[in-house]
Parts: sequence; C-alpha cells; structure tokens
Amino acid sequence: MVRLATVSPCYNEEEVLYHSVERLTALFERMITEGLISSDSMMVFVNDGSRDRTWEIIRELHEKNRFVRGINMSRNVGHQNAIMAGMMTARDWADAVITIDADLQDDIECIPKMVKNFEAGNDIVYGVKVSREADPYMKKMTAQTFYKLQNSMGVESVYNHADFRLLSRRALDMLSNYKEHNLYLRGLIPLIGLKHTTVDDVISERFAGQSKYTLHKMLRLALNGITAFSVRPLFLIYNIGILFLVIALFIACYVGYSIVSGHVVPGWSSLILSIWIVGGFILISIGIVGTYIGQIYTEVKRRPLYHIQEILS
Repeated sequence: MVRLATVSPCYNEEEVLYHSVERLTALFERMITEGLISSDSMMVFVNDGSRDRTWEIIRELHEKNRFVRGINMSRNVGHQNAIMAGMMTARDWADAVITIDADLQDDIECIPKMVKNFEAGNDIVYGVKVSREADPYMKKMTAQTFYKLQNSMGVESVYNHADFRLLSRRALDMLSNYKEHNLYLRGLIPLIGLKHTTVDDVISERFAGQSKYTLHKMLRLALNGITAFSVRPLFLIYNIGILFLVIALFIACYVGYSIVSGHVVPGWSSLILSIWIVGGFILISIGIVGTYIGQIYTEVKRRPLYHIQEILS
C-alpha cells in the first residue's frame, strides 16, 4: 500500500483548518479501509508565517489527530516556497506527496484517483480544473488568459493546472535538483519528464474566509512564470524596435515629399504624440529588461529559499 502525504501551505487559515482536517481525516480513513493507502499516511500543514492562530491550531490538531503533522516556517516565504518546503520534508516520510491548498477548494475526491494512477506507474498526476464555477469571474478570466499567454511565450505547462498534484518520491528527488529561487512549480515540474497523467478537478467554494492569493500575488506569480522560463519578451522588444524603424522610415519619406511639394503643415500634436508613444515604448522595454536583470540578481545571491523553525512529526 502507498504511504501518502498531503502537503498544504497555510497562511492565516484558522477559519478553515478544523473543517479541512475533518474532511481529509474522513477521506484518509475511507482510503485505508479500501486498501489504497497505509495507516501511517499523513496530512502535512505548512504554516507560512501566519499572523493568526494557524500554528496553534496545527499543534492542537497534531496532538489529537494521528494523521496531522506540521511544519512551521521561520517567516512568511510565499506560497511556492512553502509548498517546496513541505514537499522536500515530506519526501522522507512518504512514497508519494499530494499538494493541495488548505481551503480544500480542489476536489478531494480526486485524491483516490491520483493514488490509483500512481500505482499504475505514473510519477506525476496533475489535477486539471474542468470547472471554475466557484471562482469569481475576474479570477477565472485572468487565469485562462494567463495560461494562453504563457503557452504563447513557450512556457511548458499543463493548461488549467494550478498546484494540486501528486509527485512520487522519485519525482521529488529530481525536483530537488532545481535550485532556482524564483520558483514557479507549474513550469518546473513538467521539465522533470517522468510518466504523467491528469485527473479532472472541479473547484468548489471556500468553506470560510477569503482567498489569500491576492491579485498582486497572482500577477507576481504570472511574471515569475514567464520570465523564469521564456526570453521571448526580449525578442518581442527587438521586433517592435524593428517595426518602429520601418515606421520612422515611412515618416521620413512622407516628410521629404511634403518639403519637396511645398505642403508642409505644422505638426505639433503629431510630434508630441510620437514622443509619448516612443517614450512609453522605451520605458516598457527598460522595465522588461530590468525584470530579467532583477531575476538574475536574485538567483546569483544563492540565498536559502526558506528556514524551518519547527517540525511536528
């Protein structure tokens, strides 16, 4: 039987933890009865510098529930780093690890299917969202736009997959060899290249509280996802620069014709407009190049991704 560990990053999740553990416990007990997982399987909650009672609740649940384990980060390190910390710790405890957010908006009934796919020889099983009816319209629209954008930029990823997935211990060992600091797990894990499959994931509404994944955090993750895996924005700048030169050539020809034909018209408005357009393009270009330089700056310092303050095992 499979010794399974679920890993859930937690940031200010005191409102949902009791309910989530109750649901996962019922699922674990059912899967043990069915012979899918071993009785020493576990659910690992990673406290990512929460400011509420999240860690106290994890401690309490650890004492009462045989499945619950906890990892307390020394400070807030972000969603992706918290997942990484949980996976790298849990790989020594389990045969396979499933990452799932603590609010359990992902369909936990996919977990038995993931385990069966793992037993069938798949090292990676992705939870792919087939329905996002519970997501706000803006989140749903921006997410789908981003998936299409990153695909157009050449980033290899699984469409409509977030961070709900199963990884075998072998896959986790391979993932541990990737040392980059600007983590984008949705792009990294497909690079492993082991046998994989998908299961359908239907998103449900949160039991309580609000999502901690703000628009700012989503935009930052999206920027990381593109700049960490694609240099196409740099080539896009180059191509737009060529286009501007071609347009400038046509303008020069037009100005020359106007001078020769004696139909020169004062063009203060068009001149100012051109300055603003070109100036805006230059600023955007500098921003894109600066983002890549910032990524390089972060990587070359080689600072630790995270520090674990305490582990409840």
